[in-house]
Amino acid sequence: MTFDDRVDTFRRLHESGCFVMPNPWDVGTARALEQFGFPALATTSAGFAWTLGRPDNGVTLEEALAHLRQIAAAVAVPVNADFEGGYASDPEGVGVHVTAAAATGIAGLSIEDSTGDSDNPLYDIELAVDRIRAAREAIDRSGTGVLLTARSEGFVCGRPDIDETVRRLQAYAAAGADCLYAPRIDTVAQVTAVVAAAAPKPVNLLINSPFIAAAEAAQLGVRRISVGGTLARTAWRGFLEAAREIAEVGTFTRYEQLPNVDGLLRQSQPCS
Repeated sequence: MTFDDRVDTFRRLHESGCFVMPNPWDVGTARALEQFGFPALATTSAGFAWTLGRPDNGVTLEEALAHLRQIAAAVAVPVNADFEGGYASDPEGVGVHVTAAAATGIAGLSIEDSTGDSDNPLYDIELAVDRIRAAREAIDRSGTGVLLTARSEGFVCGRPDIDETVRRLQAYAAAGADCLYAPRIDTVAQVTAVVAAAAPKPVNLLINSPFIAAAEAAQLGVRRISVGGTLARTAWRGFLEAAREIAEVGTFTRYEQLPNVDGLLRQSQPCS
């Protein structure tokens, strides 16, 4: 599948129905997820950062771009980039960095409106809109057709106001976002409000706890589901529990019924 094919496929996935787009954190997990038949994948900034021994938001722009190139080249399905806040505060910087990301082989990317400042965790809405507009213009200039997702992070950074979230998502849609995303909303009422406000544009729903099933989310009008760093956290849980047992008890009971990772990855060949 060529780059243009992946972009076209990714855009068509957003036109109807609902699809699950899980989040690998390295080439091995990307190829494994592709083997399960998922139609698209998304990177996770947190999961990738943890592979480097850092917390989320601890990755440089250069490291992020290299990671995107690596994941996009490893699989045949479209890849959406968790591009955090664009690795810049000003719209001009966001535009420059989005241009670089669009050249990595990804089919989509997301831009957040969080600042990283606990006192003022969200960008002022005018600046936040300008940042989305800059990303839109950069993608259009690139001619890649990469799909732009705008994220409103209020529920992540301690500002869980559904009315403000809806206001921001609608403003981002008007600024050119193709898809809208409010991570950490976790009730049917909140999901319904976001889907209604974003219409006719598609909505991504983060499912990082068992509060809803994919089929139910689809019935609510969700078009795309991702899991963020939660798959990576489940892997860390297994690793930490086994390591803790060895360190504290000296037994190895978790070494049973382990997956044949070699067998799984032998079925997956790198993309040419």
